[in-house]
Amino acid sequence: MEGSLRLATMLDIARAHGITLPTNITRLRHLVQVQNGEPFTYQNFLAKFTTLRMLYRSPEAIDRITREAIQDAAQDNVRYLELRFTPVALSRAERFPLDEVIDWVCESARQAAMEFGIMVRLLASVNRHESLELAEQVAWMAADRIEKGLVGLDLAGNEAEFPIQPFIGIFREAQQAGLRITVHAGEWAGAASVRSALEDMNAERIGHGVRILEDQSVVALARERAASFEVCVTSNYQSGVVPALEAHPLVRMLEYGLNVTLATDDPGISQITLGDEYRQACETLGMTRQVLHERILAAARAAFLPDEERAGLISRLEKEFRC
Repeated sequence: MEGSLRLATMLDIARAHGITLPTNITRLRHLVQVQNGEPFTYQNFLAKFTTLRMLYRSPEAIDRITREAIQDAAQDNVRYLELRFTPVALSRAERFPLDEVIDWVCESARQAAMEFGIMVRLLASVNRHESLELAEQVAWMAADRIEKGLVGLDLAGNEAEFPIQPFIGIFREAQQAGLRITVHAGEWAGAASVRSALEDMNAERIGHGVRILEDQSVVALARERAASFEVCVTSNYQSGVVPALEAHPLVRMLEYGLNVTLATDDPGISQITLGDEYRQACETLGMTRQVLHERILAAARAAFLPDEERAGLISRLEKEFRC
C-alpha cells in the first residue's frame, strides 16, 4: 500500500501538512518512481520510500491512500486483492499508536471494498530491520483483527543483511493464532533464504523467490510444500534482481514445477498495474494466454481465504474465462 500513492495525492497531502515536495511533476516522479536511466538497484528502489514515508501524516491521509489503492485495483479489473501494509511505517511520522493505524486501514479497506465492488483482505507486514518488540506488537494486533479482514502476516525488508531467525517464534505463534504467513525471500538473498522461510517460518507463500533456481534441493522442497510464489516481474528488474526483463526466470520457474503467481509489488513506484504485469508475462516472456489463466487461478487457490470463499472466487474466475 505504501508504494501505491498517486502523484496528485502526494501533492494534496504535502500541501495540507506543510511538507516540501517538488511541484514540478517530473522532479517529483524522480523522487518517488523508478525512472529509465536510473540505476536499477535495490538501493535506488528502496530510496523512493524515503519521500513516501513523509506523507502518512493523518488518519485522513491514510484513509485516502488505502481507498485509492483499492479503487485503482478495482479499475484494473482485479477481483480479489490482498493489500499489504506496514503499520510501523504508517505510524512513524506522527507517532500514531499502532493499534489505531491498523484499525484505520481495516475500516478504510472495508468501506472501499463495498464502494468499488472488490473483495479485499489485508496483510500486515513487518520489516527485518525493525525491533522484535515492534514485530510482536504488530503480529498480535493483527491476530486480534482477523474478523476485520486482516488475514496474514508478512516479513519483508533487506534479507541480505537481516536474517529470518530472530522472527521465527513470533511468526509461528501468529500462525497458531490463525494468521496466514508469507515471507519475502529469494530476492536479494539466495535460495537458502527461501529454504529458511519454508522450513523455519512454515510460510505458505514466498514473496518473489526468484533466486530459488540456484539450489535444486530448495526447488524440490518448494514443490513438496506446494508453496506459492508471488512474482513481481517489473519490480524484480527495477530493483536489480534480474539484469533484463527478458532474463526474468518466471517461465523457468514454471518449467521446474513451481507454483508461480503474478503480483505488482509497488504499483506506484513501478508505474504499473497488475494488467501490465500480465502483459509483460505474455509479450516479453512468451507466456500463453492459457498459462496466464492457469496462473491467475493458481493465485486464487493461494488466496488467504476460508475454503468456501476461495472456492467461490475460483468458480467466478473460471466462469469469466469461459465467456
